[in-house]
Amino acid sequence: MTDGQPDPARSGPPDITSLPTQVRQDLTRRLRRNKRPFRDEDVQVVEPPLLRRAVSASALGNCMEWFDFGVYSYLAATIGKVFFPGASPAAQVVSSFATFAAAFVVRPLGGLVFGPLGDRLGRQKVLATTMIMMAVGTFAIGLIPSYATIGIAAPILLLLARMVQGFSTGGEYGGATTFVAEYSPDRRRGFLSSWLDFGTFVGYALGSALVTTLNLALSDTQMLSWGWRIPFLIAGPLGAIGLYMRLKLEESPAFQQQLDEHEESLAKESAGTEFKTIVKDHWRALLICMGLVLLYNVTNYMVTGFLPTYQTETLGRSSSSADVLVLVGMVWIVLLITFLGRLSDHVGRRPLYGFAAAGMILLAIPSFLLIKMDGTWPPVFGVLILSTLLACFAAPSAATLPALFPTAVRYAAMGIGFNFAVAAFGGTTPLVTEALVSITGNDMMPAFYLMAAGAIGLFTVRFLPESAQVSLHGSQPMVGSKKERRELIVTSQELYRVGRETSDHR
Repeated sequence: MTDGQPDPARSGPPDITSLPTQVRQDLTRRLRRNKRPFRDEDVQVVEPPLLRRAVSASALGNCMEWFDFGVYSYLAATIGKVFFPGASPAAQVVSSFATFAAAFVVRPLGGLVFGPLGDRLGRQKVLATTMIMMAVGTFAIGLIPSYATIGIAAPILLLLARMVQGFSTGGEYGGATTFVAEYSPDRRRGFLSSWLDFGTFVGYALGSALVTTLNLALSDTQMLSWGWRIPFLIAGPLGAIGLYMRLKLEESPAFQQQLDEHEESLAKESAGTEFKTIVKDHWRALLICMGLVLLYNVTNYMVTGFLPTYQTETLGRSSSSADVLVLVGMVWIVLLITFLGRLSDHVGRRPLYGFAAAGMILLAIPSFLLIKMDGTWPPVFGVLILSTLLACFAAPSAATLPALFPTAVRYAAMGIGFNFAVAAFGGTTPLVTEALVSITGNDMMPAFYLMAAGAIGLFTVRFLPESAQVSLHGSQPMVGSKKERRELIVTSQELYRVGRETSDHR
């Protein structure tokens, strides 16, 4: 090794033809821009202990945050009876889901506020703030008196608490995905980022398990009186744990690389200017982001938000059996998701999205026909099909979506693309689907809704650039060890040599 550079003669030139097409193209562009092969300072090494801490803390924080947000879905029917007692059963459910959807109305506002702050002040500070807000909003729901106690003030306070939740969540997922993606080595970004959604579904599963346990242990009267409050009151200590974890994190390497550039540009560019730049220069990436988010979140909220109530209110099943069925689906996703994340690093993000989107179009109707059937196993198989497709959407998302945007605007762009799509299509899924079932009397409307989402997702995948193993825009190549850095430098030397020879022959 000379001057910190590996000697290619020791191991022979690497087989650059075996590189994935998108990786070779990205490396070639970077070498042309540098006009030389990579050196040590051109490749960022993320130390394993720091990487493990960043991924685990983000996943644990996301787990706690989405436990808070998810318990509302499982208790929608009960909350409707507590806060809207004068309405019919159908109107109670619709009113409860309308309050659920209200949180998504303010999510874009949260993204518009927290996104630029994350790009200016840092990802870690904003993620700590969103954790505090979510815990406070969820804990407050558990303290609100019922409609029977304070009248119309009860649903108003519920709405306000839900809006606090929604505002904080507007900065959560975009920031968390950005943070983990910027910490992950390029070769393993799909696997490591999938742990973030692993945390999401563990949080959902814990919320579902707790509500199921309460429904089994308490009578209907006890649940309506005080039992429904327990999951919300747990948010206080969970939020404190999540805040502690996130305050221990360091800023992502990608953000640190351009910190000086950020400080120089703060006085020159306002948040409004940044948004105009994003919309003007990255509109194509925004549309791709929104299409994928629609596909993921319509499926997500159909399974986690609508399916429990669909079973109790439309199919007439008990709350405990409905919760257990959804819990089975959540556990199945938890078991699958990191394997699918690793798979996306090898086969690519586009094939995984495309396969699952086509599967949704073909399997949505059979899945709901199975869910409607009597007995134990047909509904279980129906939920497992939907859960498998949902896992295919969730696993690559935290790696794919941040890769669409450069580091300088990544948090803000994710705040726009992700939250506007979730607000318009994801969070409204339970409300719109329940309304469609009530209006048409057709209990297969959820399947048709999923088929439409699958078609939009499949169309979007046609325009999605493959980002598996590719460095993030605006960031140095990321590797997990000094050995990988040496290998990448040798590969860059061979690519640069081949490029020069090709240019000379022309």
